[in-house]
Amino acid sequence: MVGLLLMLFGATMLPPIAVAWWYDGYSVILPFAETLGASLGLGLLCWAPLYRFKVELRNRDGFILVVAFWFLSSLLGALPFMLSDHPHMPLVDAVFETVSGLTTTGASVLSDLDQMPKAILYYRAQLHFLGGIGIVVLAVALLPMLGIGGMQLYRASTPGPMKDEKLTPRITETAKNLWYIYVGLNFACFLAYWLAGMSPFDAICYSFTTIALGGLAPHDASIGHFQNPVFEWITVFFMLVAMVNFALYFLAWRSRSLKMVYHDAEFRFCMKVVGGIVALAALHLYLDGAAFWTSVHLGVFQGISIISGTGLVTAGYPVHDGWPAFVPLLLLLGSFFGGCVGSTCGGIKAIRFLLLYKQSVRETRLLVRPTAQIAVKLGGHPIPDQVMQAVWGFYYLYIFCYCAFSLALAATGVDLVTAFGSVAACLNNMGVGLGETAVGFSPLNDTATWLMSLAMLVGRLEIFPLLLLFLPDFWR
Repeated sequence: MVGLLLMLFGATMLPPIAVAWWYDGYSVILPFAETLGASLGLGLLCWAPLYRFKVELRNRDGFILVVAFWFLSSLLGALPFMLSDHPHMPLVDAVFETVSGLTTTGASVLSDLDQMPKAILYYRAQLHFLGGIGIVVLAVALLPMLGIGGMQLYRASTPGPMKDEKLTPRITETAKNLWYIYVGLNFACFLAYWLAGMSPFDAICYSFTTIALGGLAPHDASIGHFQNPVFEWITVFFMLVAMVNFALYFLAWRSRSLKMVYHDAEFRFCMKVVGGIVALAALHLYLDGAAFWTSVHLGVFQGISIISGTGLVTAGYPVHDGWPAFVPLLLLLGSFFGGCVGSTCGGIKAIRFLLLYKQSVRETRLLVRPTAQIAVKLGGHPIPDQVMQAVWGFYYLYIFCYCAFSLALAATGVDLVTAFGSVAACLNNMGVGLGETAVGFSPLNDTATWLMSLAMLVGRLEIFPLLLLFLPDFWR
């Protein structure tokens, strides 16, 4: 199965080859062609000796496969950056850029993007597209021979506290529906950018990074390169769309009504929290002396971009002299919230915060009425105790990982603002740090860069799949 996944990943080198052929020339085609050969060769080496054997996957096999594939794809995906003449990146930087793309983080060590080959810029955006909903879910959708172990792969690669929910009886149909929705949203976003005046190339790249909530833009100034409010409001709309659980879109399509989206408890809670943080940021900018509409515009765009984990920025954020320190810090903390589960966002996710809030209210009420039987409910349905235990466990591990990575990064010699800001950007898959990494992660040393690559994978895989591999009980 690892071999099949690697061959599928190798096939994703074909679009960058086509872009290089159209825009750049043979010297840019060659690195992608070599990566295609390496992926197919390694995939065949894993697949050919064993393809006759059919073994049903267990749950733990799914976790091993997903973790193995993410690490292997991060290494193979780094080859175009290492083999290209411009940019010609060392292993540590190439892996960081690839992991940032696949995990939809958007942190980058590259500069002078406007002078780079179009194929490299497209490839970075395509990494977002593939990682947005997970190339493993794509494999479950496209390769029927993975159908037997599909549920195990699906569970191991999708976020959220309740992983057994399926939209359709067959997991392959569930994966297909999610990908249809994902591709459809990307196409709609591309059309909106294109009709608003973007070039087709920029529209494709920005649609990939917007729907995936990534941030690796094809220009150094990100979306601020265009200085066009229309592009920015289109981005805001599609960032909000991408923050919603994609399963709700499927249910809304099936019922021909958006009521399924609006009445979802997590969606309503998410929009309230995001609206509150954005309003607070805009208010503070206004009280700090910015014009009213400028405060609204910057507060809405930057607030939604950072909270959702997109990381697209307008000119100057977050190191512009006019930005008070309160706003970047508020938005950085907001990135821990993220969006809805089942979306392409990072962070802890809205449903976990909602359940933790309801559990806190329950504990407070029990102080008044110790013998009362009070259940934590979501949408009128009681939440099982094992789900609440998983939420508390995840929350503890997430905060623990944040503290551990921050201490480790500080131990490499960076200042505390950079350490805490960089780890928040990578663990939350948000991409915009503070301090030295506010405008890029190139100032970090090699050790710190490896640590941040690992932090991005931990955040994307939501800790548990990686943690399981270090438990002795898992291997017994």
